[in-house]
Amino acid sequence: MKHTTKDNYTSLTTEPVSRLIIKLAIPTIISMLVTAFYNMADTYFVGKINTQSTAAVGIVFSVMSIIQAVGFFFGHGSGNYISRKLGAQETGNAEKMAATGFYLALFTGIGITVLCLLFLTPISLLLGSTATILPYTEKYLGIILLGAPFMTSSLVLNNQLRFQGNAAYAMVGIVTGAVLNVVLDPILIFVFDMGIAGAAVATLFSQMFSFALLLYMAGQGGNIHIRYRNFTPSAHFIKEIIGGGTPSLTRQGLASFSTILLNVAAGHYGDAAIAGMSIVTRIGMFINSFLIGFGQGFQPVCGFNYGAGLYARVRQGFWFCVKGGFIFLLICAVCGMGYAEEIVAVFRKGDPLVISVGAAALRWQFITYPLGAWVIISNMMLQTIRKPIPATILSSARQGLFFIPLIFILPYFLGLQGVEMCQAMADLLSFFLAIPLTIHVLQEMKRKEHEFN
Repeated sequence: MKHTTKDNYTSLTTEPVSRLIIKLAIPTIISMLVTAFYNMADTYFVGKINTQSTAAVGIVFSVMSIIQAVGFFFGHGSGNYISRKLGAQETGNAEKMAATGFYLALFTGIGITVLCLLFLTPISLLLGSTATILPYTEKYLGIILLGAPFMTSSLVLNNQLRFQGNAAYAMVGIVTGAVLNVVLDPILIFVFDMGIAGAAVATLFSQMFSFALLLYMAGQGGNIHIRYRNFTPSAHFIKEIIGGGTPSLTRQGLASFSTILLNVAAGHYGDAAIAGMSIVTRIGMFINSFLIGFGQGFQPVCGFNYGAGLYARVRQGFWFCVKGGFIFLLICAVCGMGYAEEIVAVFRKGDPLVISVGAAALRWQFITYPLGAWVIISNMMLQTIRKPIPATILSSARQGLFFIPLIFILPYFLGLQGVEMCQAMADLLSFFLAIPLTIHVLQEMKRKEHEFN
């Protein structure tokens, strides 16, 4: 796994694009799938307790999304800059950005823990907890919040390693923690009879372990070492983090907010509706994790080659990822349409109302799943090549610009069916928005190619 900065530059700017993306994507896909799997594991094992615990995990997921948003903000903001600077062979600035992104995320995570623990009950209610779900939410969330500093800084380390072209290091750190979580879940929940608190403790321990391992990995081989003396919270570096990380913060932040609104809307139809929608959210994350991992394999290729002025390689990588992602999601959608009930029943067998709500929502989402290939890969490219305005607009579309008004409008006219179909409609509208935003940038790169030639 040892690579020098020079080796990475040569590989990322000369190796055949499709082969390079696949090589970099395999570790990130594994990381994303395992991470999504352990998120689903909480839902699966907690589902053995009761419906309220299943709903509580879904409710707390919105807070975890906010914490992840902070980690992705600093991770993508610093990582995008690092890949461009390494592509331009400016190692000194890359080292300063690596330390700056890491420590800002760590300090922000500590602040989130303290602030949210002080207002635990009001936050739990705001997230959509009903009176019957509230005790479970408070117990689960109170423990999860202790892991915020580890989660934010781990995501920074993970993304910085990826953007350096060393995805295998990032994979080991994330996958090891995820596997630990899956192993601890049944032990703490059932053997030690900790219930939903056991699931939270398992998550906390896994995050702490991933943090320690990723920090160690960052100091190995040709990776950029994290040194406090390089911590440089200057206006220039903060501006770069904001420009490169805002699309991620917007996307993840709006995803959290939309989840809260979804829980509130589903709550009008009972705890089972919240539980059903929670299960569908986790299933969607698992399927999309393949596409996101594929796109993350493209990002260092995109950043290095854009920084080096090799625009044809950027466009070639984009189209390769879009085609591959579309085929994969189409296969998932076709296969999943006929087995929606069986898929949802894996998480909450014996509760027909949860299965009914979840299966209906899942079928709606499968209709528009293949379109997500264009939307997600477009957003990753725009963010990596530092196009903050179109990247932020697109990242806010799926879970914000379209989802938020739809979650009020559709249930008003269609009731529970409106809740179930809301995400699918938002995905369709996001696809139509992504087309002109991305085509414009692809044409711009093509013009630059002709200018240099």
